[in-house]
Amino acid sequence: CSIFMAFVLQIPTQDTIRRVQRIQTVTIVWMTVEAAVALSAAWMARSPALLAFGGDSAIELFSAIVVLWRFRAHAAQEQSERHAARIAAVLLFMLAAYVAVASVMTLLGHSEPKTTYLGIVILIAAAAIMPWLAKEKRKLSAITGSAALRADAAESALCAYLSLVALAGLGVNAIWHLRWADPIAALVIVPLILREGWEAMRGKACGCC
Repeated sequence: CSIFMAFVLQIPTQDTIRRVQRIQTVTIVWMTVEAAVALSAAWMARSPALLAFGGDSAIELFSAIVVLWRFRAHAAQEQSERHAARIAAVLLFMLAAYVAVASVMTLLGHSEPKTTYLGIVILIAAAAIMPWLAKEKRKLSAITGSAALRADAAESALCAYLSLVALAGLGVNAIWHLRWADPIAALVIVPLILREGWEAMRGKACGCC
């Protein structure tokens, strides 16, 4: 009887589904802006740290779209979720490899990251917005029992942490003109991206949530 009641409690109401759809829509809009601005600023400033953050934002956008689709379908599409998670994992591994190479090349003097105030602004905004999104998704994942939403909440929490690490690198470069700070911040981010990719491959949310 208790197992049956637990199952009943995990069935989301229409109001809960609408709340999930709203928070995922907000996530998609914000992540589109965040990824576009971060990657554009990274390209203009040749910033490995901003590249790592922007690339992760783009992959999180993909994750948010998958979760929104699942709740709009009103069905547990576990097979589709696993396929999407594997695709995201491969993209994360590729991103980590590219960021690592770009960071090492920068440290060796093949390129020089420039100060980007646009990048700093988007990182500050992400550090303020992403913890709120992660908190709301955690609440809704507890109500719905959705592993996909729980994983998405973990990615939002990680995005907030990545924004602080990247901001530290860009800030040191902007204030003290220490060019190595940017690629070092990127190299700090790489293991976190690899961990996120590994957890996505296993179909689990990372422990940072």
